[in-house]
Amino acid sequence: MNLSRREWFRGLSAAGIAAVAAPAAHAREAKTVHPEDVGMLYDSTRCVGCRACTTRCKEVNGLPLDVVKTDGVAYNAPEDLSASNKSILKLYKNGETEAFVKRQCMHCADPACVSVCMAGALHKTQNGIVAYNKNVCVGCRYCQIACAFDVPKFTWNEPLPLIVKCEMCRHRPEGPACCEACPRGAMTTGTMAGLTEEAHRRIGNDPDKYDPKIYGEHDGGGLHVLYLTSKAVSFENLGLPDVPEQPIPQTSETVQHTLYKGFVAPAALFGLFTFAQYFNERRRQAAEDAQRENKS
Repeated sequence: MNLSRREWFRGLSAAGIAAVAAPAAHAREAKTVHPEDVGMLYDSTRCVGCRACTTRCKEVNGLPLDVVKTDGVAYNAPEDLSASNKSILKLYKNGETEAFVKRQCMHCADPACVSVCMAGALHKTQNGIVAYNKNVCVGCRYCQIACAFDVPKFTWNEPLPLIVKCEMCRHRPEGPACCEACPRGAMTTGTMAGLTEEAHRRIGNDPDKYDPKIYGEHDGGGLHVLYLTSKAVSFENLGLPDVPEQPIPQTSETVQHTLYKGFVAPAALFGLFTFAQYFNERRRQAAEDAQRENKS
């Protein structure tokens, strides 16, 4: 069926009007931290960098040691999160000022990795842990791209690669092994309500020592791993990113659901591309006709 340009414009306009008139999807409700969820509190002012936490993490998760020899003595000293490291310690040093920071999965209340996982391999448990099911993972690695904290890692050296990340030792009734191993109480576990209360208590008891902010209390919509630091060392110095309070998945999912509601926006876009193709073909045909006329 041949359509005139006017008819094509009319169809395109109708598609555009339909896209604009389509009812917008309501903002997706944010997922929040439940007071009884399990979590961890890391106090940078108490950490001495002994790495007992990272070594114990490897033991209970069956991960190989990253051995470094110093003066003939072997140490487990992983440099970054990787396929063999679910948690690490990093050192910030500036002159006489130094501080350690422990990094692992932050177990976001509204995690971006879960939002983008097409297979449901990454999912939230009832107690707030971001868990991983290797049996349904398709290896797309969208979680690596989506995570604001650069946590999920991929086992590139395996014939059937998997994602590796901290799951807060959910397979252990005793809870996170890193907290159990810390001799200084720098890493503790408990309910989110209890940990938040403890963090505020420490700040209130020593306001000259601590930065008044609890990283993770509101950042990224709430995290199940909270951080304390001193006034001398900022969270930025510790390498913790500045993330908005509104969880990223709430924004991205709301936009997606609005655009694809009723499939109106894709249909309008398809109409636009179809018209562009038609219009370009008409111009090409007109140019060829003009060339033939000039030759004749």
